[in-house]
Amino acid sequence: MALRSMDTLNVTGRRVLLRLDLNVPLKEGRVLDDTRVREAAPTVRTLAERGAIVIACSHLGRAKGKPDPALSLAPVAPVLEKHAGRPVRFVPDVVGQAATNAVAQAKPGDVLLLENLRFEAGEEKNDPAFCTKLAALAEVYVNDAFGTAHRAHASTAGVAAHFSELAAGPLMAREIAALSKVRDNPERPFVAVVGGAKISGKLETLTSLANRANTVVLVGGMANTFLLAEGTAVGTSLVEADLVGTAKEILATASARGVEVVLPTDVVVATSPEAPGRTVNVDGVAAGEAILDIGPRTQKRIAEVVAEARTVFWNGPAGVFEKPAFAAGTLAIAQALAASRAFTVVGGGESVAAVQQAGVAAKLSHVSTGGGASLEFLAGETLPGVAVLEEGNK
Repeated sequence: MALRSMDTLNVTGRRVLLRLDLNVPLKEGRVLDDTRVREAAPTVRTLAERGAIVIACSHLGRAKGKPDPALSLAPVAPVLEKHAGRPVRFVPDVVGQAATNAVAQAKPGDVLLLENLRFEAGEEKNDPAFCTKLAALAEVYVNDAFGTAHRAHASTAGVAAHFSELAAGPLMAREIAALSKVRDNPERPFVAVVGGAKISGKLETLTSLANRANTVVLVGGMANTFLLAEGTAVGTSLVEADLVGTAKEILATASARGVEVVLPTDVVVATSPEAPGRTVNVDGVAAGEAILDIGPRTQKRIAEVVAEARTVFWNGPAGVFEKPAFAAGTLAIAQALAASRAFTVVGGGESVAAVQQAGVAAKLSHVSTGGGASLEFLAGETLPGVAVLEEGNK
């Protein structure tokens, strides 16, 4: 991909609009998990040390185009300051007079953090007028927010057209490099482990993997629909009955291409996530029970498949991971990837939480910051936030 590196930009003494992903969980004005802030901090520090006036911006939560004090980025500013090792001035504005004044007063090496982009109705609408105002704050544009690259919003897509100099930040560049290796040139055997609640959000990715991977391992709620497609009764388990036909088509595509599909052979079931679980063969699920995790035999099989792989991509938990009684399968997958000699990529969301909980994140080749973005990229879809960087540097 023809993405310009941030390192090639002349930023000294110039205003740089830096799109970050600081969408962190907050509780009573306190950042609960600062992972995304820590990951963004080196980019901020590098630009500031090179003499840029850094105008950092991000969304947080779903503000729906109007101010919401509970979703202000104000609590994030001191956390970013701590990790970047530079003073960070929070600006309680995005494109109004307060923001314009703050930028005008800033000096080379200063770091500003604008208020939540989604407080502005024009952000999610990719409104041209809002794009013009946002772009007017800066001379150079850097996007280091891969997790939002699949959204055609103003700060990730529309604003880029206003800049003659734009680049991908280092986080974005690493994401694209790692996911491109998985999608376009995986060392084989290539194993994809896909879980999570539903097929519907991952249809294109599943279809793509059925054409590209050597083995596809299906776990979590989505596996239930495939089990149903094979005629296995799944009790009260989460299923998408309207997608049973689609599941059959994916299985047929995989079979025709010689792609092995691994489904659970034993599962942990219970009458509810609060009830005690029991392990049964996959054909032994009672009518009033739901599948809430994979069993030890399935865990062992997945570990064997992963051990033989040279490339592994994983997205989605194997069960109701947030409940300790049903987390064993997900944690076992994390451990299997850590023990593997393969190029291992974990794609966003609960899978990232699992590898962090298991303490194995450092043993993996790449932990993606973008769940939805990584899935769409692997499906071969165009990510608006990446496409504009390519277009802008042609």
